[in-house]
Parts: sequence; C-alpha cells; structure tokens
Amino acid sequence: MGDFISRETVGKVAILRMARPETLNAIASHEDCQDLVGAIEAVGDDAGISAMILTGSGRAFCAGGNLKAMQDKTGIGPMAQPVGTRDNYRRGVQRITRALLDCEVPAIAAVNGHAVGLGCDLACLCDIRIAAQGAQFAASFIKVGLVPGDGGAWSLARVVGYSMAAELFFTGERFDAARAREIGLVSRVVGDDELMPEALALAQRIAANPARALRLTKRLLREAQTARMSEILELSAAYQALVHETADHGEAVAAFLEKRSPHFTGD
Repeated sequence: MGDFISRETVGKVAILRMARPETLNAIASHEDCQDLVGAIEAVGDDAGISAMILTGSGRAFCAGGNLKAMQDKTGIGPMAQPVGTRDNYRRGVQRITRALLDCEVPAIAAVNGHAVGLGCDLACLCDIRIAAQGAQFAASFIKVGLVPGDGGAWSLARVVGYSMAAELFFTGERFDAARAREIGLVSRVVGDDELMPEALALAQRIAANPARALRLTKRLLREAQTARMSEILELSAAYQALVHETADHGEAVAAFLEKRSPHFTGD
C-alpha cells in the first residue's frame, strides 16, 4: 500500500482513509488510483472483513481530481492525444469505480468534509453515506468544462434520481450536508466529532451478521440496479441455495429456536 490510503482494522471492519490532507485528498496520479484500488481489493479478498468505511483525513473527504496535474497533462486526466486520454481514464479513475462496484463487502462512506467531483462520485459508489455537519458536496465537473469521467452519470442518478442528478450535474453548484440529506444523497447527518463513531457503530452492526449471506445480499442489491426481475429471481434462488448450506445459517436458525444469541463463524 502506498501513501495515499491508510488502513485500520477494528474487528471485522476495515477503515480506509484517504491520507493526503494537504491536497484535500485529491487524486493526482495512477499511483493514487492503484493505492485505492489495491486497498479495496484487499478488503474484498479478506474473509475476516464484513464491512468497510471509506473516509478522508483533514477537512476533505476527497476534492476530486488534481487540476494542476490535469493542466500539466501529467496525471489521471488529459494526455497529448485523445486516444491516450481515453486510455488514461480507463486505467485510472475508472478502475476505482470498478473496484467499488465489484467489492462484495458493504461499504460506508463517512463524508468528513469536501466531497467534490470525483470525491462525490466515490461516496455514491459506496452502499451507505453518512455526512458530518460540515461536509460540502458538488457534482462540479461542468464548472471546469468536463463531464463525469468516472461513471458518476450512472451512480449519482441511482442514488438521488435522474431529475435531481441532472440538476446537480448541470449547475455544478455546491451544497451542504443538510441539503444532501434532503435529497437522499446521505442517509444521516451527524456532528463532526460524531462521524467516525457513528460510522463504526453502523459498520459493526452490519458486520455482526453472517458474512457469506451479507456479501451475497450486497451482490443481489448491486445486480438489481440493472437486471430484470426475472433475472434477479433466478440469481436469488441460486444465492439462497448457497447460503442454505452455510454453518452460519444453521446456527442462526438454531439460536432463534433456542431463544439465544447466535455465534457466527463466517462458515
């Protein structure tokens, strides 16, 4: 792991923190992208992890892409020729998008500060979003003459609906945590000092459940965003057949019938 992401593990919860506060955690290079992708993939590969929190350090969650690197054509954006720029996006920020979509571990975005452009889209790619009172948001690509190159046109519309996503993208205007809660971008707003305790408490409640069923439930939710009901019914039956054979399912049923707390092992 490089210096852009730090990881802390608390029980079955992994906390990934963007750790470059001096640049508001802006993503500047392919190394930054790889650092985040590698951290997400490592969480997904760790059978002992059942929930993940993504947050930032300092006064920002993530300020998006690094504009100076874009101007110099040295970062994750434009290159000398359009074909190079296309490849740059595909092997850079779009790998982060794919990693978050593919990860079966439930992910909570703990938005501690500015979540702008790519930063706002990163939060949308998580399953649950909690914001500190001081958080600020913007789908601000239009303000610098760009379109969302990271898949935000897909993810933001699924979080807040097409009409609201269109308003946010077309204006590029900033809005606060209260407005984010009002439009459904975040599920709750908490005091700045309460953000991580609240996110960790929620992650621990999630992680207390049977690990395999938890991951497959997230996969079903992800697939249901684009699949037909008939396809989801087939996938649900297949996943149900798998979890019926797990030891944790047997333990959950036994604990319910015996009126005791279950002890899950992840098997």
